[in-house]
Amino acid sequence: MSVLHFLCHLNLNSLMNSADKNTFDPGLVVRTSNSDFETTYNLIKSRIEANPNLKVMLEIDHSKNAISADLTLSPTRVILFGNPKMGTKLMQENPTAGIDLPQKIIVFADNSGKTSIAYNDPQYINQRHGLSNEELTSKISSVLNKLTDVGV
Repeated sequence: MSVLHFLCHLNLNSLMNSADKNTFDPGLVVRTSNSDFETTYNLIKSRIEANPNLKVMLEIDHSKNAISADLTLSPTRVILFGNPKMGTKLMQENPTAGIDLPQKIIVFADNSGKTSIAYNDPQYINQRHGLSNEELTSKISSVLNKLTDVGV
């Protein structure tokens, strides 16, 4: 097993264990879905794709990656997406914001099948990078909230 596979597995197992305890970093917004994993993920993805201002840039299926390393992991996927007009404005203010962009949403199921959704809080990103555009941050927060409102 490569070091990268090990670290991904270790970090995701920590996230899964945290989901059971509801102890998350304050920089994360974590929501519990009333739907199953596939329904939750597909709804979020379809909402992103239906928004003409957003573009899906990458999808990562950590469960499939775990299998390639002879490991198991409950369903876990990350979708990276963004709005270049908004993200560019943040990076113009401080290029280090690009480490947190594009936006990412992780959907994961714990061992009991409970599905959760998590993403970086835009306020956290603002604080982390010393950004001052509160109006833009509020818009991003609103979009993320709408995208992840799946009967939580």
